[in-house]
Amino acid sequence: MAADNLHDAEWDVLPYSPHPAHMHMALDEVLLDQVMHGSRRPTLRLWRWIEPALVIGSHQSVRNEIDLQNAAALGFIVTRRMSGGGTMLCEPGRTITYSMYLPESMVAGISFRKSYALLDDWTVRAFNGLGIPTSYREINDIVSPRGKIGGAAQARRRGFVLHHTTIAHSMDVELLPRLIRIGRDRIAERGVRSADKAVSPLSWFTRLSCDEVAAHMQGFFIREFHAEESTLTREELAAATQLVASKYSEAPWINRLA
Repeated sequence: MAADNLHDAEWDVLPYSPHPAHMHMALDEVLLDQVMHGSRRPTLRLWRWIEPALVIGSHQSVRNEIDLQNAAALGFIVTRRMSGGGTMLCEPGRTITYSMYLPESMVAGISFRKSYALLDDWTVRAFNGLGIPTSYREINDIVSPRGKIGGAAQARRRGFVLHHTTIAHSMDVELLPRLIRIGRDRIAERGVRSADKAVSPLSWFTRLSCDEVAAHMQGFFIREFHAEESTLTREELAAATQLVASKYSEAPWINRLA
């Protein structure tokens, strides 16, 4: 029933678009609010990264998660998203992220855990269509036989869902332990820790570039859901820019569980 709800909806797609890391965070909040207030239909947004970023979950401690000295030396921005989950390592030309904004009624009748697999099922099938051996592993991982390709996180607000997934197209896997403090002692008492999982980037299985994979994903979603391309409005961009200045780039938000 929930799968039928996804296919029966009229979807908009915001194409693969470049923004700074804090702006991507702010756009998630703005677009979820737009869908909540009926100003937008259910929407998929594909993110293009233009700067290296470490994106921590809403309930994580920066000091527990990030090696701040190495992050600064390697030019990584630290930002905090509004959803839960673990830390995402994102790099230009190496990472694809997408967000889905929809009413909770579209995933009614299934558990919270099962909603992750449902909302990422189209991605698994899009990758399978490229010959990439992907499947889903509860609660929130897209995997290959060699490890994790991508991970999802959600936030739910007043009957609406923000679901986003970050895909490793290519990655220096030795960079992860230098930047993310997985397995190291806690510094702060609070905060959810990221899980230690083997990473398996898409580039191990396809010669397509990051941009080419993103274009394939966009086309697959449009065909699958008979979706229509859309654009961000001036008002949405202005609201997100204001949120970057007042919240997402500010230390009280980024370090709120320092």
